[in-house]
Amino acid sequence: MKITKVETIVVNMPMLIEGAVIPKASGALRTSMDTLLVRIDTDEGVSGWGEGFGHRIFTATRAAIDSFIGPMCIGRDPTAISTLVDQLQRNLTGVGRNGPAMYALSAIDIALWDIAGKLAGLPLYRLLGGSPREDLPAYASLLRYVEPGAVSQYVERALKRGYRHLKLHEITEAAIKAGRNAAGPDIPIMVDCNCAWTLDQAIDMAHRLKPFNLKWLEEPVWPPEDHASLARAQAQGGIATAAGENSMLPEFKSMFEAGAITYAQPSVTKVGGVTQMRKVMALADAFGVNVVPHSAYFGPGLLASIHCIAAMPNESLVERYDADFAVNPLHDAINPNSAGRIVVPQGAGLGIDPDPAVIAKLRVS
Repeated sequence: MKITKVETIVVNMPMLIEGAVIPKASGALRTSMDTLLVRIDTDEGVSGWGEGFGHRIFTATRAAIDSFIGPMCIGRDPTAISTLVDQLQRNLTGVGRNGPAMYALSAIDIALWDIAGKLAGLPLYRLLGGSPREDLPAYASLLRYVEPGAVSQYVERALKRGYRHLKLHEITEAAIKAGRNAAGPDIPIMVDCNCAWTLDQAIDMAHRLKPFNLKWLEEPVWPPEDHASLARAQAQGGIATAAGENSMLPEFKSMFEAGAITYAQPSVTKVGGVTQMRKVMALADAFGVNVVPHSAYFGPGLLASIHCIAAMPNESLVERYDADFAVNPLHDAINPNSAGRIVVPQGAGLGIDPDPAVIAKLRVS
């Protein structure tokens, strides 16, 4: 079997927004979500789907696939995943083993594992050694609303939808307090700071947020690779820290050795796909660190995250970015049920292929 084609597809999904407040992500207003899909075709008619971290930087990730990573795959055996991925990684040395190049490699790797599952006739999580599992608990990862009233509105909406774990992307005491008040004292709440603070600011904010009983503070300090400061923020701030969505395998090792985090958050569309995600999970287990992957996306990357979590011996949370769409290429597969749990696909590979009719409707390039 040989790879004959690597195709990149960008779809844009307009969001359904309730109320007058437009949410923010990465400091900008957010009214739609971009998804960078990657399809790998083979000479035996089996195709695999992947996703590289895209959002508003999909152009860079796509360029990496189209210009040099995709062509390296043509003619190669898609079932020899370890060999192919290792050689691709080594060929990335000159362009950096992080950022868009690794996001591109992640998409390729996910698609290869999708092919492997389809050839084996097994859902990916079973191929990875997981026990039969129907669903997993999801948490609502709210966007940033800034205004306390809007935060309360979306927290209440998430609870009505069945979620029993919530994450806020707020960085002010007033907004986080509003979220806790709306959720009540018993719902676990996490706060993603998106690297908003200096070390001193992070420690100060942790002390101020202590009364709200947060499960974790996520990426509280800038820059994210400052693991010494992350460790101090946890030790001196008194709230467990979570991080890793911007990290590669060697950086996780550094964080674990520094005692910087309680929760590791590898992102399958950034870290190098399923292959590297599994290595991070094994390393975290060796250090006694909990793994709760980052999965703020809506395509094959989310499915791959679900499968990787389902293959773990114990249940862990699935991050579901709290955005609604009139239509998406995976339909209800990305939506939790009324009990706040998300179904583990049982079909071969990732379990579900993106709907070609929806792709045609939403495709922007």
